[in-house]
Amino acid sequence: MENKAHALIAGVFTLVLLIAAVLLAMWFNRDRVVRVPYEMVTTLSIPGLSPQADVRYRGLDVGKVDDIIFDPKVPGQILVHFSVRPDTPMTRSTYGVLGYQGVTGIAYVQLDDDGTSAVRLPSSKEHVARIEMRPSLFDNLQTRGLAILKQTEELTLRMNRLMTPENQTQILDAFGNISKAAIAIETIPRQLEPALAKIPALTRQADRTLQSVSTLAGNINNLTSQLQAPDGTVDRLALTLDQLGAAANKIELEVVPLASDVRGTMRTLNRTLESLNARPQSLLFGTGTAAPGPGETGFVAPSH
Repeated sequence: MENKAHALIAGVFTLVLLIAAVLLAMWFNRDRVVRVPYEMVTTLSIPGLSPQADVRYRGLDVGKVDDIIFDPKVPGQILVHFSVRPDTPMTRSTYGVLGYQGVTGIAYVQLDDDGTSAVRLPSSKEHVARIEMRPSLFDNLQTRGLAILKQTEELTLRMNRLMTPENQTQILDAFGNISKAAIAIETIPRQLEPALAKIPALTRQADRTLQSVSTLAGNINNLTSQLQAPDGTVDRLALTLDQLGAAANKIELEVVPLASDVRGTMRTLNRTLESLNARPQSLLFGTGTAAPGPGETGFVAPSH
């Protein structure tokens, strides 16, 4: 009996010592950091996320998930309660997404900030602040994967409609026409070779033409300079024109009046000759006074 009592006391002592060691280890390993509570609201599925999951801010461990419950006020909405260190830069533009550790499927909360607001988001146990939970990369892949699968299905249906026997015949005919066009295009360079061979000669001829035009322009410039030079052709021509103008003015002033006098003398001489032809006796007896004619003063009609 005494041996059994000693064995019982030893067993109890060992058990108490083991419990004390566990409690001491828990006391040394306990987190003494005072964390700030927040909650994240979402209507998305959160597979792999559980209490005590890590909370990271851009990859840095800042807290733990405390609890996951359904929102009693909004059916289908999930509330993720978590706590972070006080120095975590939680702002009004901070949001959370789900991250996954490798291929294990264990999820954690990844906090990030889009930078639209730098105002701190205060929170306390009495007034827990909420942040938004956005779709994770997996959610985006899932959503877009379904859309891609739907588009792939529609594309397959269109390809099936496109590859009907009638369309296959038209496609083959189109490829045949393209092949003929390619063959025709290949002959174009050979047809252009004679014209391309003439291009150097045309270029040389154009150069010579340009040189001739440049020479002609230089000659014209020299001629213009000679004509416009002092005592040149233009000045001499202007002097000649001035002399001709002076001669014309002299003729107008001296010759024209003399010509007018000559014309008057000739008219008088003509009238005199006509009078002598009509009455030659006027040379002996004078011209006398001519009898008045009909309609003149002193005219008397002959009596019958």
